[in-house]
Amino acid sequence: MPTLFDPIRLGDIDLANRVVMAPLTRNRAPDGVPNALMAAYYGQRADPQTGAGLLISEAAQISPQGQGYGDTPGVYNRAQVDGWRLVTDAVHARGGRIVCQLWHVGRISHTSLQPDGGAPVSSTARAAQVRTWIAGELHPCSAPRALSSEEVTALVADYAHAAHCAIDAGFDGVEIHAANGYLLDQFLRDNLNDRSDEWGGSLENRTRLLTEVVAAVAGEVGAGRTGVRLSPVSPVNDSGQDSHPQATYGRVVERMVERLAPQRLAFLHVVEGQTGGARDIAPFDYATLRRSFGGPWMVNNGYDRALALQAVASGQADLVAFGRPFIGNPDLGRRLREDLPWSPSDRKTYYGGGAAGYTDYAEAGAPDNAASTA
Repeated sequence: MPTLFDPIRLGDIDLANRVVMAPLTRNRAPDGVPNALMAAYYGQRADPQTGAGLLISEAAQISPQGQGYGDTPGVYNRAQVDGWRLVTDAVHARGGRIVCQLWHVGRISHTSLQPDGGAPVSSTARAAQVRTWIAGELHPCSAPRALSSEEVTALVADYAHAAHCAIDAGFDGVEIHAANGYLLDQFLRDNLNDRSDEWGGSLENRTRLLTEVVAAVAGEVGAGRTGVRLSPVSPVNDSGQDSHPQATYGRVVERMVERLAPQRLAFLHVVEGQTGGARDIAPFDYATLRRSFGGPWMVNNGYDRALALQAVASGQADLVAFGRPFIGNPDLGRRLREDLPWSPSDRKTYYGGGAAGYTDYAEAGAPDNAASTA
């Protein structure tokens, strides 16, 4: 059986190992434009001998309307493409591979972040009872408005445009963010989608938007450079639980596979349990979902070394994504391989700021603050 450290091919993307750096929002892109500090951060984690076989970028909004937090990057205009090119060049210079996570937050936003101060948009007009991060402070999410049917159709083109921009910026592929209670998840879940048009109500209608987005993105950049992230039972961002998650997420995976056949998505990235929390928060048969998908299967949420090694060796997963451990351990891949201790990270510097708590974590065996802060 393969190990966590063996090569693997995801569609059109060859990886040196199966350790993945999960997408991590860090709020260090003023005006939505990636920068040299971000390039240093990703570059530190890109060497497949010490870091990740694959980096998944922090989520990047597909349009101005898709933003939900302050200082998060976009991937829809020329300045952003040029900024991301700094990042992808830094990753490739170290032999790494990186895909861009495409993001629309839906109702998890605030009017101050929206074009012309408008309301956020969603599948519903019900507000999310959570807060969002703006300029170092937390603010309650603003009440959204439900998208019109025509606006939903236009969203599909926004995703395709953002995917084109990502490839133009030098990314090796894209990951469509359909997890964690953001826009695409808001359309999937029957407890969040209260529409009565062709985008809501029945299971076929609720799974239509993600299916159309996947088809459009794959048509733009190739199925072999397109992945999808799902979180079938995670209740984060006031997303609650779909009444029949096994049926809902099983059907959307079936539809994606059917729509692209005979092509196949590069990978499916699944958050098991509650994002950043309990893995057993609700029952779900991930193995059945994996059989339905039939392609490279990436797992995420609360994996330590032993659990990750076992998941790949047993065939339960093809790759394992690690999130917060990569913040304080730019050389997490080496630490996994050599069974070295993991350094803690400072939660106070997760969101916003500069190099502190971002590019100043040392590799194993190096003196403190030995990392580059360029």
